[in-house]
Amino acid sequence: MSLDRRELGAAAEEIAAGYLAAHGAEILERNYRRRLGELDVIAREGDTLLIVEVRTRSTSAYGGAAASIDGRKRRRIVRAAQQLLQQRRTFAGLAVRFDVVVVSNAETAAPTVEWIRHAFSAAD
Repeated sequence: MSLDRRELGAAAEEIAAGYLAAHGAEILERNYRRRLGELDVIAREGDTLLIVEVRTRSTSAYGGAAASIDGRKRRRIVRAAQQLLQQRRTFAGLAVRFDVVVVSNAETAAPTVEWIRHAFSAAD
């Protein structure tokens, strides 16, 4: 059975959230959508708020999933994160880190997951 693009993305986000939780991150929210952008997973690891972009691709052509996060995409993520911090004052005292979780073979029984911590910063 082949998944369409939206289903593949949802499957990858589910796998990523499970992976993060299994590795000690507390999942706070998923699919935070605002006009300025979307945050796939918002999690907490100690005193750090994790803004996690989940990427998946069916091919490693063009540099793979992690390479697909260009400057425009990073800016949209940062703007959405700024909105989140303005709306959720409870996050104000936390450090913010931008991570990427790459899920390969999300449509199979044996997906692989790579968690890239500090993938980019708000200044990038």
